[in-house]
Amino acid sequence: MQKPHSILISRTDSIGDVMLTLPLATILKQSFPGIRIGFLGKKYTKPVIACCSAVDEFVDCEDFLSGTVIGKNWDVILHVFPRKDIAWKAFRLGIPIRIGTSSRPYHWLSCNRLVKLHRKHSELHEAQLNTCLLRPLGIDSFFSKDQLGTYYSLDRLEPLASEFSSLLEPGKFHVILHPKSQGSAREWGLENFASLARMLAADNIQVFISGTEKERSSLAPLLKQVGQEVVDISGRMSLSQFIAFIATCDALVAASTGPLHIAAALGKRALGIYPSIRPMHAGRWGPLGPKAIAFSEKESCEACRNAPENCHCIREISVSALVAALKEH
Repeated sequence: MQKPHSILISRTDSIGDVMLTLPLATILKQSFPGIRIGFLGKKYTKPVIACCSAVDEFVDCEDFLSGTVIGKNWDVILHVFPRKDIAWKAFRLGIPIRIGTSSRPYHWLSCNRLVKLHRKHSELHEAQLNTCLLRPLGIDSFFSKDQLGTYYSLDRLEPLASEFSSLLEPGKFHVILHPKSQGSAREWGLENFASLARMLAADNIQVFISGTEKERSSLAPLLKQVGQEVVDISGRMSLSQFIAFIATCDALVAASTGPLHIAAALGKRALGIYPSIRPMHAGRWGPLGPKAIAFSEKESCEACRNAPENCHCIREISVSALVAALKEH
């Protein structure tokens, strides 16, 4: 096919999903030198996308749908996260190449390049599944998880404000614990995070507790137990500043969340805690990066499938195992 001059990647869901889609931008830049890459996403994910030097332009999905960005010409749109309204808008705009999965009936008419892709039962990682959508562009290589973990291009970070850099004690190993997930993942439990915080602090490791402003109240029981041993940064930073703060720390521990994938992408020791249940297991959603590690029970625990609030297959993951992994620094 003729070399495209501009490609729009559409992924309008959460931060973690966006992170696992960013490697596409790097692959496309390497495959088509000089190409312009746009990323269609939700406004709250813009600070993450702005950190990726392989993306030339952020397009807000609401602006795209309202018609305020129709003056920009795109040769290709990749529907990584399928949405009917975006698919039909791309069709009406006349974007020449519209790539989507064949599993969505509305793609049969709104897209002109279909990829047979079934994510739910696949053995591939989410980031690998995303690369399958590049096949109509002549990019059909197999990308390993190790490869994709080096393709984030997160090298356009905002400088960290002095009020936050001053929180870091010189000479110490700095670990961020991110206990909550805003309901997007199975959680390890505040008791486990409290035990981990105590053990790390006793070993002269500086511990930070992070979370959103909305999560502050739910973190109160944890902070009540370990408040003197940790630094509470929950709700204190913008997303851009939080990314910069992660970049200055050494490690982050979380469930399957955006901050975990950001830490992995930045080359930090990213310890992810996962249930063994498909399709939410680490094989599909684990962090990708040179120092990323996923922890889960070895056996699948189907009994927990309908018990997200009391998932023992994730809560029983050993605190000492995570401590040992963090001490390997």
